[in-house]
Amino acid sequence: MLPTLVLVGRPNVGKSTLFNRLTRSRDALVADQPGLTRDRHYGRGRIGDRPYLVVDTGGLEPVVKEGIMFEMAKQSRQAVDEADVILFLVDGRAGCTPQDNIISGQLRKTGKPILLLVNKAEGMVRSKVTADFFELGLGEPLPISSAHGDNIAEVVEIALENFPQEVEEEENHEHPPKIAIVGRPNVGKSTLVNAILGEQRVIAFDQPGTTRDSIYIDFERNGKQYTIIDTAGVRRRGKVEEAVEKFSVIKTMQAIEDANVVVLVVDARDQITEQDAHVADFVLQEGRALVLAVNKWDGLDEHHRDMVKNDIERKLHFLAFAKRHYISALNGNGISDVLKSVDQAYAAAMAKLSTPKLTRALIAAIAKQAPPKSGRFTPKMRYAHQGGSNPPLIVVHGSGLDRVPASYSRYLERTFCEIFKLQGTPLRIQYKSSKNPFEGSKPKPLTEGEQRRAHRARIRGRKLYG
Repeated sequence: MLPTLVLVGRPNVGKSTLFNRLTRSRDALVADQPGLTRDRHYGRGRIGDRPYLVVDTGGLEPVVKEGIMFEMAKQSRQAVDEADVILFLVDGRAGCTPQDNIISGQLRKTGKPILLLVNKAEGMVRSKVTADFFELGLGEPLPISSAHGDNIAEVVEIALENFPQEVEEEENHEHPPKIAIVGRPNVGKSTLVNAILGEQRVIAFDQPGTTRDSIYIDFERNGKQYTIIDTAGVRRRGKVEEAVEKFSVIKTMQAIEDANVVVLVVDARDQITEQDAHVADFVLQEGRALVLAVNKWDGLDEHHRDMVKNDIERKLHFLAFAKRHYISALNGNGISDVLKSVDQAYAAAMAKLSTPKLTRALIAAIAKQAPPKSGRFTPKMRYAHQGGSNPPLIVVHGSGLDRVPASYSRYLERTFCEIFKLQGTPLRIQYKSSKNPFEGSKPKPLTEGEQRRAHRARIRGRKLYG
């Protein structure tokens, strides 16, 4: 097991900036705004040849007893329970605060190793910036700058000095499927993540915009490894005003690109909106396998349910390839069926299709319905092979294929999906036309003998045909 370093402190003391520094990434969302990080965020770092795990947490507000800040504090305490070493961050420019004293008292009760880090100490005298924090009773404060990287390597070395140096196991090249949970704000994405994981892993709160970052969580179900991604809700562009929310939307789009399967969550108690269709279209354009989860299905009467189904048929008709599930994330109804469809969609997206079978399927599709003529030319399709996965890409070879209409491409996509039972994933068709080897080449000049023979042939032709 790798040593786990947990970052703890008040809001806006620089924990996410230090997390990005320790993991050499930009995974954690950073802005000069308190309470930006809300859930536990895990990452992997390395110093020399020594790997370690880092956990970013939301700010600890010990005096808050309810609301979103209370939920953030619960997440932070759960992270502390998992810690091997606690990195307690304080703000060197703000000085020691009453909240710092309360947090330090709580951390001492854990009995775990604690390093007191005085952040934002760049350009300041060490003795002066650390003087206030001796009263916390956590040993000598260590001045650092998470933004500039000052003394970060020394902190990691001190944190790991009591742990044996382990040889990191060779990474498994078979990466687990990544499942992105996406949708509009307040449709129940975090509640669905918690229902799948079987624990309160992320904050689920009855307030739009609770999740601000994309949280990657590894888990196992029925002997299979997965990575689930909880994402921020995506609103219409005209309603996105705060810079933080704009970055949250960007993180969500990046999570969709990074995922193998996307679970699109819509609210059954609300109408299917234009924004639902926009998110679904982005998933489709990225070529990601998709499962549609209609949440908050419990408690609806038959009339309302029929209205929702008709609404989906009209507004999300282009998702006909995706399995549809009517669930209640809060009560756990239908969750296992969602995971089964995720497995099926992932298998379809990563399917390996042999060239002979693809070519036979192509020939059968042409026999049933040939491509339409374009002017004097008829596109000729000779054979097909697979050009990629996630989504499956079928490359069709022939001549005159630049004239194949989009409607016929859709017909081929449906035919391939039916023949190979590719449920839950879009499929792409790419055409490659063979070139005329003599195209663009100039004819060679005739020799004198060839010119005489051509002249005699023209004379004979005039004599025969007048």
